[in-house]
Amino acid sequence: MATTAEWVEGARLRTLPAAIAPVAVGTGAAAEMGSAHVGRALLAAGVALALQVGVNYANDYSDGVRGTDVDRVGPMRLTASGAARPGQVRTAAFAAFGVAALLGLALVAVSGHWWLLAVGAVAVGAAWTYTGGRKPYGYRGLGEVGVFVFFGLVATLGTTYTQADGVSWAAVVGAVAIGLLACALLMVNNLRDIPTDVVAGKRTLAVRLGDHRARRVYAVLVTLPIALGAICAFASPWAALVLLLGLPAGVLAATVLLGARGVLLKPVLAGTGLLELAFGLVLGLGLAI
Repeated sequence: MATTAEWVEGARLRTLPAAIAPVAVGTGAAAEMGSAHVGRALLAAGVALALQVGVNYANDYSDGVRGTDVDRVGPMRLTASGAARPGQVRTAAFAAFGVAALLGLALVAVSGHWWLLAVGAVAVGAAWTYTGGRKPYGYRGLGEVGVFVFFGLVATLGTTYTQADGVSWAAVVGAVAIGLLACALLMVNNLRDIPTDVVAGKRTLAVRLGDHRARRVYAVLVTLPIALGAICAFASPWAALVLLLGLPAGVLAATVLLGARGVLLKPVLAGTGLLELAFGLVLGLGLAI
């Protein structure tokens, strides 16, 4: 029987910035348009957090039953370690998706944009089929595509749209930047797991690119968003504050380019998550001022 601490670890808290950051940017963009709404922002954050936790448990379950998590460098997995039965982990994933669906329904109801229910359904489906189902797209090198679309574009622009009934060019640029940082988070995670993923037949983008090119792509993914965020200064001068994050982004890129691997990539993974959170908060605030 898994302990509470093990369930918390299985939720992979280090990935949660990928849920908060787009909501912060989307709300900031709505404020720049004169239409920020705290209640709707909190609902959007709840949807994103529940969906992220659901994805993490779903990946734990699907990778565990496939046997791809037997030998890993990363955090403990509930299914593969035997700490929890596969059915329990699957239930936890569906429970998180259920919470996301209920909060999403509430957000749609207060905003009046009922067509977004279809977007939410597609998002939940994409969350499950990332590593679940007969042909998981995460095993075919398409994980970054899903992350960019749903934890970048959809999460950011959806947040703005439900508050402002529209989107601005700054919201789109911010959404692209957030999507790239979310991809960087996934890329460094998969870079760490290349040796075991190759053996397990998990063809992530990092595996397909190979170690050297995956490192170079990570460096671009973690630094380009800083420049994109700075462009938003044309909408609100305070958005230029994101340039202060250029140094930590550069340090993360240099660490990976210089060959950090295995356990040495753990702080890079944590740092990338914190960078995305800081970027989201700074850009969101900069747009809102």
